[in-house]
Amino acid sequence: MRNALTKIRSCAAIAAAFALLAASGVSYATSAASATSPASSNGAGFDDAALVKRGEYLARAADCAACHTAKGGKPFAGGLPLPTPIGTVYSTNITPDGQSGIGSYTYADFDNALRHGKSKAGYTLYPAMPYPSYARIQPDDVKALYAYFMHGVAPVQQPRTPNGIRWPLSMRWPLALWRIAFAPDAAAAASPQAADSQTVSLERGRYLVEGVGHCGACHTSRGALLQERALTDNGGPAFLQGGVVEQWFANSLRDDRVDGLGDWTRDDIVMFLKAGRNAHSAAFGGMRDVVLDSTQYMTDADLNSIAMYLQSLAPARQQASLAYSDEAALALHAGHTELRGARTFLDNCAACHRSDGKGYDGVFPRLALSATVNAQDPTSLVSLVLHGASMPGTRHAPTVFTMPAFGQRLDDQQVADVVTFIRGAWGNRAPAVDADEVRRIRKSSTVSGQ
Repeated sequence: MRNALTKIRSCAAIAAAFALLAASGVSYATSAASATSPASSNGAGFDDAALVKRGEYLARAADCAACHTAKGGKPFAGGLPLPTPIGTVYSTNITPDGQSGIGSYTYADFDNALRHGKSKAGYTLYPAMPYPSYARIQPDDVKALYAYFMHGVAPVQQPRTPNGIRWPLSMRWPLALWRIAFAPDAAAAASPQAADSQTVSLERGRYLVEGVGHCGACHTSRGALLQERALTDNGGPAFLQGGVVEQWFANSLRDDRVDGLGDWTRDDIVMFLKAGRNAHSAAFGGMRDVVLDSTQYMTDADLNSIAMYLQSLAPARQQASLAYSDEAALALHAGHTELRGARTFLDNCAACHRSDGKGYDGVFPRLALSATVNAQDPTSLVSLVLHGASMPGTRHAPTVFTMPAFGQRLDDQQVADVVTFIRGAWGNRAPAVDADEVRRIRKSSTVSGQ
């Protein structure tokens, strides 16, 4: 009996590793292999033009395309590879193709996959499908999404790419235990205020952040079984306090003054979501794709509702705002580079980010008093130095600026030194970084194909 219980716990823990995939926001609703009926047979009654249009908007808000569209592939046809510690998972085809997509899905099948984490065949989906968040999507919006995917998306014949996960890790039954333990019940009734997309409101913002936008999948840390520590603000200050996603640290979205949004105005938040940049920061990593595929297309009312809700979140920690110091700038101007990392910064970083750390608004992000720089977890800053990044080119800010990768020209100690210098200059007060930490991040990102 003890051996059996040990095996169950072990399998459940292994299966829960798939919850890591949820941090990327990737969805993998799996269609039945025997699906052959055309979309029209199950999409009947859902072809109203206004309903399809609303579903298209919601699909944008939910950022479905980012995960179900492979690089160079057709929209929503799947095949996007996601390397994981236990193998590669591939997103599935969610076009209305009757054989390889979801064309045979009834509305109930679609709802079960989206909000309940259950495939048409009856097994539990990998928690990469953020159904713990999507459970909050209101039934009327599920209908709009179904209408869009059945009547607004072109069917694509593209068979599913088999996941590269070996048995026993490929077993699905432990995922049902994870779902029972950590996924909430699906929303049963509509909330008029949350459904109102024309009016700026706290409840609309809550609905978009906690539900449709599934922001917590990236910006909330994970527990022992890799579940989100909190799915809503009612779950405590861990919600949206920040989490590591594919060698990036998704910053706190709470009202923290040092490493959150405490010093951002509502307009700052809206501009970041519309343009992918503002006076404080620029989108990188997974957030770049979110801006490109999703938030730049959202209405001003919805973006302001999101900003209102985020500003309502109490800080996780009581912090005083950082104060700018010109000590490092004066030293660099005078050519004093005795501090470790100062010379590396002057030679590689100062031309864009300036020796005063203030950068150029909307072009080269500021380093002084930056929430990314001052995050307790230095993963993002180290990854930016190692791999570089490009800003998203959006309708509101079409010019793309790129930071080059320095991983080939700087060794682990040099990266650690320059990151430590940046995290302690111009009034920043974040912990130092050592070469072992850089080495770990470099190795992990190499394994993940970054």
